[in-house]
Amino acid sequence: MRQLNGLVIALATILLSVPAFAQSENGFSHANGNAKFLRCGTRQPTELEALMVEEHILKMRGKFKSNQKKPDKPGKPGDGGGGGGDTPSPNGSVTIDVYFHVITDTADNGHLTAAEINAQIDVLNDAYSGGTGGADTPFRFNLVSTDYTANNSWFNVGYGTAAESAMKNSLRQGDAGDLNIYTANLGGGLLGWATFPTDYASNPANDGVVVLYSSLPGGTAVPYNEGDTGTHEVGHWLGLYHTFQGGCKDGDFVDDTPAERSPAYGCPVGRDSCSTRRQPGLDPIYNFMDYTDDSCMFEFTADQALRADILTQTYR
Repeated sequence: MRQLNGLVIALATILLSVPAFAQSENGFSHANGNAKFLRCGTRQPTELEALMVEEHILKMRGKFKSNQKKPDKPGKPGDGGGGGGDTPSPNGSVTIDVYFHVITDTADNGHLTAAEINAQIDVLNDAYSGGTGGADTPFRFNLVSTDYTANNSWFNVGYGTAAESAMKNSLRQGDAGDLNIYTANLGGGLLGWATFPTDYASNPANDGVVVLYSSLPGGTAVPYNEGDTGTHEVGHWLGLYHTFQGGCKDGDFVDDTPAERSPAYGCPVGRDSCSTRRQPGLDPIYNFMDYTDDSCMFEFTADQALRADILTQTYR
């Protein structure tokens, strides 16, 4: 972890002092009541937490811009090679090792093949390289290992439960810069959830991404079965908020994603939920950090890539 300055310590102290469910509102409170699946269970940061993170990002953004002509050498988060603290990471220069944990029940429901797991990694690399039509980013993903665990309690894991804690404490591998992905039959109808980079210092064992096993490419969680639940949750793991975070007032603290009053579902072309607040731009329904169908999502923006880079360098 880099640059563990006073702001980082203060933020970690806040997170340690507030119970997980009291810290903020969870994504599923914004879910579409008519949908079969609830899009995301990742907690939304409190206003205080978001403002503290934004204060730090604004300082770092100025340093990044002044150093954009001096790119650092490639590497991976946490190894001293990628980013450099106040220098932007070149696109494709940060390799994130992935540890994939497949949870099944004792009847082997939830089993995933190597081909299905590799397809999910391919989806991540396409999305984060701009291969689907959005901005390129510094991040690429390298599958290091896959393990399988049959456990009925973990298979039906819920957000913030004892089962989640036991599962992660038992299986998590790597350090702050390594991505652990857990697949299971998530409780509450959720498609997935993740931790933020700012969460790591207060609870390293909880770090990672949890997704519904049937949301992987070719799965049965239609219309969320092209692997972009993984793309979305990894976005949170890298520090991105939902595009509707903060609504029409504050937005998601990313300059090139138009403000959005509420999550979008399906693929509502032309939606403009903040028009009455004189916020420019149509809703970012094609963005991976919205709630639209997988077939509708195809992009991150350049400022999202920069934000993820800053947060990853600072907290991972």
